[in-house]
Amino acid sequence: MGALVWLLIPLLAAVGAGLWGSWANRTRKVRSDGPELDGYARFREAMEKSRSGG
Repeated sequence: MGALVWLLIPLLAAVGAGLWGSWANRTRKVRSDGPELDGYARFREAMEKSRSGG
């Protein structure tokens, strides 16, 4: 019986990790990469200007 209790611990940990992962990922669909990609585009433009001007 003690061995079954020890086997339940990893099982409960895996179920808990799955629930936490699905909860943590629920807002990822709402967020987009728009602002980050816009900032990266501005960075690239600035780097190209400094390269061609110097």
